[in-house]
Amino acid sequence: MSSQAGVRRTLGRVAAAASVATFALIVFGGIVRITGSGMGCGDDWPLCNGKLIPPMDLPTMIEYGHRLAALLVAALVVAAAVLAQATRRREPDVARGETGEASRLRGLGVTAVVLLIVQILLGAVTVWLELPPTSVIFHLGTAMLLLATLVVLTAEASGAGRRPRVDAASRLAGWTAVAAFAVVLLGGLTANLDAGFACQGFPLCNGQWMPAGNPLVHAHWTHRLAAYGLAAWCLVLPLLLARHRPPDTKLRGAGTIAAVVVVVQIVIGAAMVLNGLQGTLRAAHVGLGAAVFVALVAVAWMARYPAAGTTGATG
Repeated sequence: MSSQAGVRRTLGRVAAAASVATFALIVFGGIVRITGSGMGCGDDWPLCNGKLIPPMDLPTMIEYGHRLAALLVAALVVAAAVLAQATRRREPDVARGETGEASRLRGLGVTAVVLLIVQILLGAVTVWLELPPTSVIFHLGTAMLLLATLVVLTAEASGAGRRPRVDAASRLAGWTAVAAFAVVLLGGLTANLDAGFACQGFPLCNGQWMPAGNPLVHAHWTHRLAAYGLAAWCLVLPLLLARHRPPDTKLRGAGTIAAVVVVVQIVIGAAMVLNGLQGTLRAAHVGLGAAVFVALVAVAWMARYPAAGTTGATG
């Protein structure tokens, strides 16, 4: 094995660990919100209630644990970025106008570190301002972008020999991932506005398709409608991918997996609403929301950088 192959293999493992840790941190952040532990360390940052290791009650323990998990994520992201910079710089086989694999790896590493820094600063601001919804949503959005970057970095490190392709399949998959990101942010907004109880019943909102009410009703219903639309689209997406990229069975399979995850998420969301926003179901909803986004990011990457021999297309 060449030294470069060894670096890529190690990078793939570290980036995968960073992806898993970031996913867990997002779920952990949902638990912090669900349990009302967001101010468990007061408005202190980076200290917790003025101490490096504070006295522990349950809210403090949850928030402090979240911060320790964030420290682990930071270490893994930096390690992945350092490994990405160690990939070779000369790529004589790269066609004009294309970005080589090593260049993409280095760019993803830098992007991950930048997003990490932004995420840390947003976390500090969120604590100092005592959890205003706007900064909380920006914090969530940056976390999701960091997760997407790490997932792509993992895929890039593990999938050598792929060249970019822009066609109907890659555009459809890319925009679907963007839509999933928007749905996640709308869900975060609904939760942080405490609008979970604003729409009773399922699938309707307070028994109506066009519910009247206050802004909380509108926020919740907008999130639901966006989720319904995404679910319906994801059920069709594997068929569209098969039409536009017939030889790529793995891409179609990934799209099918994403559709299944979306359907499970809708079922969990329905159960959550019908059971009075029970805490375990809320945590599962957060985790599955992130899983939907990850699955669709993976589909988008596979469509953008297909394996050799799978790029036959009909449109």
